[in-house]
Amino acid sequence: MDILVPLLQLLVLLLTLPLHLMALLGCWQPLCKSYFPYLMAVLTSKSNRKMESKKRELFSQIKGLTGASGKVDLLELGCGTGANFQFYPPGCRVTCLDPNPHFEKFLTKSMAENRHLQYERFVVAPGEDMRQLADGSMDVVVCTLVLCSVQSPRKVLQEVQRVLRPGGVLFFWEHVTEPHGSWAFMWQQVLEPTWKHIGDGCCLTRETWKDLENAQFSKVQMERHPPLFKWLPVGPHIMGKAVK
Repeated sequence: MDILVPLLQLLVLLLTLPLHLMALLGCWQPLCKSYFPYLMAVLTSKSNRKMESKKRELFSQIKGLTGASGKVDLLELGCGTGANFQFYPPGCRVTCLDPNPHFEKFLTKSMAENRHLQYERFVVAPGEDMRQLADGSMDVVVCTLVLCSVQSPRKVLQEVQRVLRPGGVLFFWEHVTEPHGSWAFMWQQVLEPTWKHIGDGCCLTRETWKDLENAQFSKVQMERHPPLFKWLPVGPHIMGKAVK
């Protein structure tokens, strides 16, 4: 199986050569940033239908995390199209952060559809560098399908801990690698170099649960779920919370 991976990677590279050449020349990234929000709008709508009950169960815990302001100051990390807004309880003051400015018009639409929330601002920045947000300023951070595509999950989680108040909670839902040695894992290895371009940096083989367990949260709770879409190379998911 180990011998097959580089051979199949080369075959996929040849089949998708124009994409890789565009990426090499710097032409692909601007195009990807423009189309990716539209792709995510479709996929998140489908995933929300499949995960609705689980998301409602997870985010219902936000109600008890009111800060000194009497509201819940919530940071949506890698906010995308605002697909989680409908699941947040009333009384949340939502700050959105994403490195892709093209998501803003989708966020405006999502906030207009979710009047029970208070929209604070949209910060264009990577998760590894949230210097625009003050230490201990957030009661809750939400991170869904984000840690797969950041440059450094470790640095992102360090920043999450910095902006969370003591006792604040990170809620997460992330896809992770298939079991090593499986055929599904082999195909993830084969497709990952190309998938990163299609999915705006998305990595298929990350062991994100290890990053969460090593991030020095006082408590981490998570459960594992099977892949949502059999027709995508994206693997199983982990869902849960981590307490600062």
